[in-house]
Amino acid sequence: MTNYLKTIIAGGAIMMAIVLPAAASDGVVTVKSDYSVGETVARIKRDVLKKGIKFFGVIDQARLGKNAGNDVRPSRLVMFGNPALGTTFITSNPEAGLDWPVRVLVYQTADGAVYAAYSDFDWIAKRHGITDREAQFKMATEVIQSVTSTIRKD
Repeated sequence: MTNYLKTIIAGGAIMMAIVLPAAASDGVVTVKSDYSVGETVARIKRDVLKKGIKFFGVIDQARLGKNAGNDVRPSRLVMFGNPALGTTFITSNPEAGLDWPVRVLVYQTADGAVYAAYSDFDWIAKRHGITDREAQFKMATEVIQSVTSTIRKD
């Protein structure tokens, strides 16, 4: 019986070692905000404009849902990008246009917590098989981390 339990435990540990990294590396980075959805969006927009990055706009998904008869918690899609940087990814693979401009989803969960989520740039590079733009992906990562740092009080 103890060998059976050891086998079950070892098997479970192996499965967790396989499954957990896959769940953690799904390509989405989530940052908890210390502000409301509206204030989080305003802070992101303000920082983007301060950095001289092109601001494309905001889609209020909750309002669209309400207009369609769906009850959607507060959710806004913020879009921005630096054409000189973002379009270099498209020159490597036109399908990278699916991930540009940058989109940050700001949403509120059922418990009232607010988060900002965006696609990880390393994941985007892998998704599109882009291996010749390492410096540009690094810069994009630094920019999005800086932008989303404005939604934290610390």
